Amino acid sequence: MNDNWDQLLFPYQQAAKEWKVKLRGMRKEFQVRGEHSPIEFVTSRIKSIPSIEEKMERRHISVDRLTEDMEDLCGLRIMCPFLDDVYEVVQLLRRRNDVEIVSERDYVNNEKESGYRSYHIVFRYPLQMLAGERTILVEIQVRTLAMNFWATLEHSLNYKHSGDFPADVHKRLQDASETAFRLDEEMSQIHHELSATEADEDQDHKGEQ
Repeated sequence: MNDNWDQLLFPYQQAAKEWKVKLRGMRKEFQVRGEHSPIEFVTSRIKSIPSIEEKMERRHISVDRLTEDMEDLCGLRIMCPFLDDVYEVVQLLRRRNDVEIVSERDYVNNEKESGYRSYHIVFRYPLQMLAGERTILVEIQVRTLAMNFWATLEHSLNYKHSGDFPADVHKRLQDASETAFRLDEEMSQIHHELSATEADEDQDHKGEQ
């Protein structure tokens, strides 16, 4: 298997590159139209070989079922400025005709026990290869900047301490997640209020013309 890792992972590397271009193109289109973009920035990662092997052992995934049973070999993250933007991005992805959505998990309003929040979408993507079309699974996580801040630091702490947190630390991490979510809600409310004010001013200006 070790000799074939490059060949196995290449399509996922290619898909990550293509989707970063697609998503950044979507962001640019909003900007060209003079509209608020729900996409702040995009990152991608291909699952590392040690992580793949560990997950195969933990989930009892056989080699011949790897590309079907492991949905996150190719992972993308879309960071959104505001809470409502997360669901706008989800709707944008649902409307695309170049993907077949396999599953959706809303951890934004149904956070994990750890406090983790994000919206996960797994879809099949038809990739054009030399030998013809190859359909692979891609996972996209859509989250706000605040959610990403919490998840990044929690992951770092988890990695350093192997997830073996004392009960009080676990509770503090949950509380920190809730604080970040309340910040998201407040910033989204401010955004709505300012947008409504701008819309009213524009309407008044048109009425004066």
